[in-house]
Amino acid sequence: MIPASELSTLRDWLRYTVSRMGEMKLAFGHGSTQAYDEAAYLLLHALHLPPDRLDSFLDAHVTQDERQRLADLFTRRIEDRVPAAYLTHEAWLADFRFYVDERVIIPRSFIAELVPGALEPLVGPAEAVKTALDMCTGSGCLAILMAHAYPDADIDAVDVSSDALAVAQRNVSDYGLQARINLIRSDLFENLPEKSYDLVICNPPYVDAMAMEALPPEYRYEPQVALAGGEDGMDAIRTLVRHAPRFLNHGACLVVEVGHNRAAAETAFPRLPMMWLPTAGAEDAVFVVKREDLVAGR
Repeated sequence: MIPASELSTLRDWLRYTVSRMGEMKLAFGHGSTQAYDEAAYLLLHALHLPPDRLDSFLDAHVTQDERQRLADLFTRRIEDRVPAAYLTHEAWLADFRFYVDERVIIPRSFIAELVPGALEPLVGPAEAVKTALDMCTGSGCLAILMAHAYPDADIDAVDVSSDALAVAQRNVSDYGLQARINLIRSDLFENLPEKSYDLVICNPPYVDAMAMEALPPEYRYEPQVALAGGEDGMDAIRTLVRHAPRFLNHGACLVVEVGHNRAAAETAFPRLPMMWLPTAGAEDAVFVVKREDLVAGR
């Protein structure tokens, strides 16, 4: 029970919610990594204040109606363990804002910081990418990032979930990209038309069975189909690697995120010459393979 009547200023609310989040051992990772940042974000969002101006308002008093609104919000976050992004219906990735709700996994991907710069030595300059595919698109976030990174590219964005594609459609429309991003419902390559791409990226479900059992409550609000990757986390990736060559142009690349599953990926594909791309968050969370190496390594 949040003692709303005892919390008068934003400073009071910030101190209390940070303490309570720590006491309840909340899990983070859906846009913030610590209690202070998340509490500040939720306060500013709920009170319609500028997201970078907390210090200016710390000693401002909160009205009775605002206190009730904050109490309801923080009860859902702290007691019910609902991720902050589902409470605010927004998530940020690489400075892009996306609408999200419980129909999609909350946007987070190591691939986001690789497009386009780190991929240029592999796929050429941005204008060389004319066709691209975002497999397992979810909210459409990576497809939208690719549309901005590769201004001449037509992009297909694929997901097995109709619910996820409805959210992706909203985000695509918000960015005015309906003419460049084609949303397709398909279980991986199953329903894709016969065409090929200069670049295929995929942030697939890759959480292995043991890790799924240990997920914190916050992650259990997300669609399990977007997380669960089978016993070793490689189920979707096996299908991806097997069928990708047919959908890649000569010299094109497949880029796959595997999180902390490098060992499992290398065990699953011992003959595949994976190139691991370092990011700020990990040295080996994303691998890239050229089409010719995919063919030779099967």
